[in-house]
Amino acid sequence: MSRATLLVLADGRFPAGGHAHSGGAEAAVRAGRITDAASLEEFCRGRLHTSGAVAASLAAAAALGVDPGELDLAADARTPSPALRAAARRLGRQLTRAARATWPHPELDALARRFPKGAHQPVVLGLTARAAGLGPPDAAYCSAYEGVSGAATAVVRLLSLDPFDATGVLARLAPELDLVAQDAVEAGRLAVTDGVAVLPARSAPLLEIGAEAHAALSVRLFAS
Repeated sequence: MSRATLLVLADGRFPAGGHAHSGGAEAAVRAGRITDAASLEEFCRGRLHTSGAVAASLAAAAALGVDPGELDLAADARTPSPALRAAARRLGRQLTRAARATWPHPELDALARRFPKGAHQPVVLGLTARAAGLGPPDAAYCSAYEGVSGAATAVVRLLSLDPFDATGVLARLAPELDLVAQDAVEAGRLAVTDGVAVLPARSAPLLEIGAEAHAALSVRLFAS
């Protein structure tokens, strides 16, 4: 594993399209569920332990070589909201383009042919980590961190929140992120032998409801 490679993949400036998405934070701000750093922390914690844990396990399983088609179906089954499924595929398509340009690999080429409109982003992230020579823990960490850092960054723009406060939220969540990533790798290893049904299927109803409401807005700052 190259730590420098991990930094490249985890960097928010990697051109995978994540900057255009708020991870549900814009809908939560509009609904009054995020108003300050404390409520942002609770939002990120909830996201980390639900949809974040699911995404991290999908990424870890993909990095371990589990069939991406099966993982994509598993991601669909764990994402009730059509808006969130569409956003995940848009992000997956953009990440595939960026990954193929950065770390050319036959598995990424095959993924692009199999999913011309994009596979779910966590699945692509896991294959990207694999193509880059990274391991399942790296994929899980990237996915889990991305799930909360995107929301924190978005809230800085949405509420003019002090960036220092937003960064403090991420720092306080770091021990929990460690646990989520470790659990995701264990789940991914089980999926290798027992199939994708063993992957976590934790729900986040307010994220799903918020995504549908957000998609119907005529004016919004973020795509999702």
